[in-house]
Amino acid sequence: MTRKYFGTDGIRGKTGEYPITPEFFIKLGYAAGIVLTKSWNKEERPTVVIGKDTRISGYMLESALESGFSSAGVDVFLTGPIPTPAIAFLTKSLGAQIGVVISASHNSFEDNGIKFFSDLGLKLSDEVELEIEALLDKEVNRNPSNKIGKVRRIDDAVDRYVDFCKSTVDSSFNLNSLKIVLDCAHGATYQVAPKVFSALGAEVVTINNKPDGLNINHNAGSVHPELLQESVLSNNADLGIAFDGDGDRVIMTDSKGNLVDGDQLLFLIMQHYHKKDKLKGGVIGTLMTNLAFEEQCKKLKIPFLRSNVGDRYVSELLYEKNWMLGGENSGHILITNKHSTGDGIISALQVLEAIITLKKPIDVALKSMPMYPQILINLPITKKVDLKSLLMERAISDAKLIMENKGRILIRESGTQPLIRVMTEGPDKEKAIKAAEFLIEKIKS
Repeated sequence: MTRKYFGTDGIRGKTGEYPITPEFFIKLGYAAGIVLTKSWNKEERPTVVIGKDTRISGYMLESALESGFSSAGVDVFLTGPIPTPAIAFLTKSLGAQIGVVISASHNSFEDNGIKFFSDLGLKLSDEVELEIEALLDKEVNRNPSNKIGKVRRIDDAVDRYVDFCKSTVDSSFNLNSLKIVLDCAHGATYQVAPKVFSALGAEVVTINNKPDGLNINHNAGSVHPELLQESVLSNNADLGIAFDGDGDRVIMTDSKGNLVDGDQLLFLIMQHYHKKDKLKGGVIGTLMTNLAFEEQCKKLKIPFLRSNVGDRYVSELLYEKNWMLGGENSGHILITNKHSTGDGIISALQVLEAIITLKKPIDVALKSMPMYPQILINLPITKKVDLKSLLMERAISDAKLIMENKGRILIRESGTQPLIRVMTEGPDKEKAIKAAEFLIEKIKS
């Protein structure tokens, strides 16, 4: 079966346009409540934890969602604005059956969406998502008053999550020697991140931490790191850290303002774990992971596998292989002995632990992994494109000739937006650019 609503990271779209409407979210809450608690046989009602990022539409969708869940007989805990990985943590720690985040991640405020977690703090499988979708076209049943779920707020949700983040590093670990710029993207980390890094001793300069409901991700955060780069230089900081709107991904800069992406951060963590003999199994990347990372794994004799793009697919393969480390170049990093899902704050702490242990700044620590130039062009689309057609096969063959058959080419549909993503990667940047532009023109025609 083909999924109708769920993409690679939950459901996402423009607020006010179906399915990101209150009416749909009521049905979605009801359907998810029925499916995810069907095996519940205890006397007390099952529970769901609902969090959100800072976009203004979260208030409206939160109300609709809690109505749907309570009508399914599920008690609701509301956290208010909090990072996505905090909901995975709270779902487990509170013994809830479902975790839900209302967020469109790195998208602008006009969009919104929803992500689900199981009682183990994991993203839902395709099978469970299809089961939820099967109920969405049916009428919402109306339970009698004595079977409707109750709703209450968790007032200390932020403090609980701050303590959890701090617990993922050794008790002797500190950041006393570092000056750090934090870019919170006017998003869900605006309360949590400054508390965590300050509590660990860092001198913290925080930017983009004044959400108004409309400015989330606007020229800010991991997708727009220009202000972070400038702030690191103007504040003479040791490094910068940028989160996306819901806090599950992170990128960084060195002291010179140079960007450090998810592949490079994953390499620093992998290298540190490998030297300390703490790495369990191999490492999972995605189809987008830089070829330089794969070559470093071969050099260190560390097994490496690629999953489909999307942190849920990295997670599924990690748990299937019983490995502990994986991630995407976008900054989604999963460290399963620290958390059940990707977490920007916890990933940043592991990178800092690596460079402090190595006694090297980020730029020096990364010299052993020079990255291949990687060109990514996003092409908006209004209709389905057959990426497996004979014409596309010929276009890809021609593009490979442009790159002299060195490097990689990847063309895929976005799982979260109406885009075709074209990626070329190879030792010659100019040839990679020409190949990518050639492919974009072929897709347009």
